[in-house]
Amino acid sequence: MKRQAIRSETEWFRLDSDEADWAAEDPADLARWMEQLLVIRRFEEKILELHGQGLIHGPAHASIGQEAGAVGAMSILDSGDKINGTHRAHHQILAKLLNHATPAGYDPRHDAPVPEAGALVQGAMAEIMGLRTGFCGGRGGSMHMRHAESGVVGSSAIIGGNVPHAVGYGLADKVLGRDQISVVFFGDGTLMAGQTLEAINLAALYTLPVIFFLENNFYAVSTHVKEQTRETRLTGRGAMFGVPSIECDGMDVLAVRRAMQWAAETIRSKGGPVFIEAVCYRFLHQSGPLLGSQLGYRSKEEEAEWRARDPLVTMPERLRSMGVLDDAGLAALESRARAVVENAAAALTETDPGANAPRVRPGLYPKPEEVDHGIRGDLSELRSETFREAASVPAEAAREMKYIDAIAATLLRNMERDPRIVVIGEDIHRLRGGVSGSTRGVMERFPERVFATPICENGFTGMALGAALCGLRPVVDIMFGDFTIVAADQMFNGIGKFAHMFGGGFGIPLVVRARVNPGAGYGSQHSMDPSAIFAMYPGWRIVSPSTPHDYVGLMNAALRCEDPVLVIEHQDLFQTSGPVPQDLDYCVELGKARTARPGSACTVLTYAAMVRASEEAAAETGIDAEIIDLRTLDPRGLDWAAVEASIRRTNRVLIAEQTARGTSHGARLAQEVQERCFDWLDAEILRVSGSEAAPVVSKPLNMAALADTAKVAAGMRRLLA
Repeated sequence: MKRQAIRSETEWFRLDSDEADWAAEDPADLARWMEQLLVIRRFEEKILELHGQGLIHGPAHASIGQEAGAVGAMSILDSGDKINGTHRAHHQILAKLLNHATPAGYDPRHDAPVPEAGALVQGAMAEIMGLRTGFCGGRGGSMHMRHAESGVVGSSAIIGGNVPHAVGYGLADKVLGRDQISVVFFGDGTLMAGQTLEAINLAALYTLPVIFFLENNFYAVSTHVKEQTRETRLTGRGAMFGVPSIECDGMDVLAVRRAMQWAAETIRSKGGPVFIEAVCYRFLHQSGPLLGSQLGYRSKEEEAEWRARDPLVTMPERLRSMGVLDDAGLAALESRARAVVENAAAALTETDPGANAPRVRPGLYPKPEEVDHGIRGDLSELRSETFREAASVPAEAAREMKYIDAIAATLLRNMERDPRIVVIGEDIHRLRGGVSGSTRGVMERFPERVFATPICENGFTGMALGAALCGLRPVVDIMFGDFTIVAADQMFNGIGKFAHMFGGGFGIPLVVRARVNPGAGYGSQHSMDPSAIFAMYPGWRIVSPSTPHDYVGLMNAALRCEDPVLVIEHQDLFQTSGPVPQDLDYCVELGKARTARPGSACTVLTYAAMVRASEEAAAETGIDAEIIDLRTLDPRGLDWAAVEASIRRTNRVLIAEQTARGTSHGARLAQEVQERCFDWLDAEILRVSGSEAAPVVSKPLNMAALADTAKVAAGMRRLLA
């Protein structure tokens, strides 16, 4: 037996700073980094104090002990370079804010404090306290912070959730030709999450300018890294994907700075990404002021060893020995740091005469009635568009088109129109337009804007979110509707909550196309219409077109909209045909229903493939049903004016859906119809839907699990009995 060792050809090394590194730096920069360390530490201490006084609602995840990594990392970034972090990101955000506000040549040994820096410190504190003057109006708090002007695109409290976003930032930079770098910060616990590894692989696959910055503080809450993985050389996770990887001392500002400089140079000379592991230590527990030893999962001896390496101890000693700062100079920096933090707190709190405890100043809390503001935009971006309904198009101006051809033609036309549109998904680059033909012609015309991904829905959907936040308009192709659940974290914790969580006022122009294929015998995991799940998250707009004309118009509107839109593409409709205008540059209004069949006996609320089934049921039964094709399905966008007007005429309602009863829109629709239209109802609201079960492979059971013409006809007869 012959064995040959396999070695990685990917660069993978440990980097440490030496005396020459320190001597090479400008003393003014060294003093500035020292000041930043002090501001961050005093800020974190103040946050814990405010939390103990009951002035912070929610957790306070302090980064005390880890400041050097943030200061060193941010020292090489410009305001245009983007970052995000996790639930423990105060130090990174503050370092980015301070660098954004600090003018070139600033030397804290001689120059006055920068007012803008103080204002940003106050804004960060206000956000953590949940105040309206915070960066996100108090919506995000400690764990979700965004300040786009300084390059803080938005942190995430979901472990691993933020990592694909930074890959999207890098994708946008690459497609749009920007010379910028994105850095994603995360911990050893996050490295064990699947979407983190998906993100690293995607960045490597597309050679994106992203630095994966791992803060290895050895503990995921109380679980030591040795309890998380057998391979504790964590940089190996980068090398295994072909990503150059560096381990460095995260308690040493200069070691981190050198690692970041090497990473940036590598990205700009060879292409990214790069993986950095900064070995560091959080001095306190996961959140709050207690020590890990007080909770029994760390020893006092271990904590003391790391305390001896505190950057606020070691760096002053080094700067004294170098002659950069003496005791008086260090004391002056300490005084300045405390002043900026205390001034921020004083602007946000007050203590009544005779009282012992401070309180938030009156008027700084958000108004309760603003709780739903910022969920999504007002569609003002569509006001100048041309809207056309099929009935208004003269026959001579229309052509007959198959539904599946409308899908491909609309995507191709929009990519011709808007260079920001990119397509992301599995197998979209081959098979003559993907597995369903819906991307036909796109790869041939725009290969540089087609990103055919590995099987990693959570990873590439998160990448799309990051890209949408940084200038692109991604179209995410989900092969089967059920697979949106694989990407549930990014679909719902990410895209569905993002705008509201960060205070609104910015767009997330992203379209998710989900193919629904319930009757083809693919079984329970490939047959779902997921739109009712998306309806639970009001940040999403949802459309489900039933005709080629409506598909073109609704997709055009979706690709011009600043909000995320789910577009349901029902395979039962793919081979159906209908008239479409010769000129495809028109929109169908989001939030506007279509009367597919006028009538007076009852109102049928339906969508997608069930529109035709309902029309057939009306013909079969002879019942004069008014069939409303809802088209828009999200609760905040439903056309209640059209629905209510119909119900007032017919006084009876049937809700017809093909999908399983438990994952349909019907229960919500029925409740709201009753609340809005109770006085006009002459009968109970009936629901026709699929069975309780999802479809399975056996053909008779597959068909039994779905609603059809016969079931709608039976429902009509019952309603009119």
